[in-house]
Amino acid sequence: MSLHALAGHQLRGCVGRIDASHPLIEALRTASRSVLQDPRFATHPVELEELPSLSIEVSVLSAPKPAASPADFDPLEQGIYLTVANRTGCFLPQVARETGWTREQLLDRLCLEKLGLPASSWRSPQAKLHVFSVQVIGPEPFEKC
Repeated sequence: MSLHALAGHQLRGCVGRIDASHPLIEALRTASRSVLQDPRFATHPVELEELPSLSIEVSVLSAPKPAASPADFDPLEQGIYLTVANRTGCFLPQVARETGWTREQLLDRLCLEKLGLPASSWRSPQAKLHVFSVQVIGPEPFEKC
């Protein structure tokens, strides 16, 4: 689940799960609460008054499948889930569409931003990449109740 500002499409929160260990409705309930506390926005959390100026987007992921190699994916169509050592991180395909990053740039940024590792860590023999497809619902603006 992602929250973006209607003006400028700035990310305001993004959380989710890779596994399907819970029914979708339960995962949505949990994500709805968690997205408001995205730790990346701890110094500027989403406020109740801000909701009318935000849109919500829900991405429903397919089961991740192993890629033949870390650079073996279609960045515009597939999301990526990378594991290096005990660290993991993912990017939805929307990231590539919005940024225009190449496969290598996506993997570099994933290592830096989500795994907290050097950019080239995805080239390590222990790096494992899984890919998934995404069905996107939204973005939809919040409506006043």
